Amino acid sequence: MQTFAPEELEEDILTDLMEEINELYEASEQTLIELELRPQDNELQRALFRSIHTIKGDLGLVNFSPMIPLLQHVEDLLDYLRKGEVDYTSTMSDLVLLTMDRVKGFVEEVMSSGRAAYDDVLHEQLILAITRVTPQNKPEHERLLGEAALLLNPALDINAAGEPGGTDSAAPVTDIKRPPATLANTGIPKAVSAEKQADMLFFREMMRTIEHRSNYWAGRGDRIAKLALYINHLAGNPVDDDQLSVACYVHDFGMAFMPLPLLNKNQPYTDQEFNLMRSHVYKSARLLEHLDQWDHARKIVMQHHERPDGSGYPLGLKEDDICDGAKLLAILDTYDAMTHSRAHNKDTQMAKKQAVIEMNRQAKGQFSVVWMRHFNHAMTVLLTKQAG
Repeated sequence: MQTFAPEELEEDILTDLMEEINELYEASEQTLIELELRPQDNELQRALFRSIHTIKGDLGLVNFSPMIPLLQHVEDLLDYLRKGEVDYTSTMSDLVLLTMDRVKGFVEEVMSSGRAAYDDVLHEQLILAITRVTPQNKPEHERLLGEAALLLNPALDINAAGEPGGTDSAAPVTDIKRPPATLANTGIPKAVSAEKQADMLFFREMMRTIEHRSNYWAGRGDRIAKLALYINHLAGNPVDDDQLSVACYVHDFGMAFMPLPLLNKNQPYTDQEFNLMRSHVYKSARLLEHLDQWDHARKIVMQHHERPDGSGYPLGLKEDDICDGAKLLAILDTYDAMTHSRAHNKDTQMAKKQAVIEMNRQAKGQFSVVWMRHFNHAMTVLLTKQAG
């Protein structure tokens, strides 16, 4: 391990640097999400290249030298991508995100303590691994990208052939049902028909528009959908991924048609206001009623505020009458509300671990015991990796 201590810089320079890196990091995350859906989109490919290039340039201006060679080689890889000389894959996305996480963590550590430790041997190994990906060896790309990503996160479920789960099968990654090692980059399953994907993209775009209706909804659809698919996979896929994904994006559409003063109210609702808010379930579900291929998603939406003890709404269903997708969505809807700023908790939003603990305290009767067990397992894995 090496320790880097930068030359003395004015605080406002470092603050500006961190702000721009955060902006570029978020932009790159969004670009990677879009690339998962449209991997051939050259404008998205160029946008990702520009973000990495700009971050590298910013670090060069303040002489944060340990991260620059690593970013340069990722930039070279993305240069191949934008020129059509290599293909975009989810493994490439993992590699780019993991690299950006490491760079961001490095800068944050310098900002907080004036110095940062880094593994120079690991960086050399990673650079060597990335340089092995060239336009001349396309059949080897998944394996090589997988080996590079494993250096940054050995917990990734990628074998030496670049395939998940250690199988020798020639089936594409998207066709193999497995518990994912990390959250996906999008809440939309990849192995779906063109017709279903068109619907899913439409619902997701609608949700992103609806999120602008409130100051507290940004990113909610993607967060819930990604986490839902992750937990469903860990549980062995008892819920159809396609139906679950659509339900996650659609379940709060009806909330957008509530009066803004009601959406932003930070005091308890009156009985009349609460009844109006509860009607969002019907409004949301009604949007799917003529789309037969999403009939189960509609059922999930209708039931996601039901409770196992029968105290939920709109029908007061009990445990055995509530579908699994609704049981899972109820948990994630609450978790997201507790961990992200809302009108009623903008000053008291909880840390993720704290929210998990609190939800387990109130779980009896409110949440499915079986799905809370899956939720706890998933959050233990995710929070452990985050801490690591």
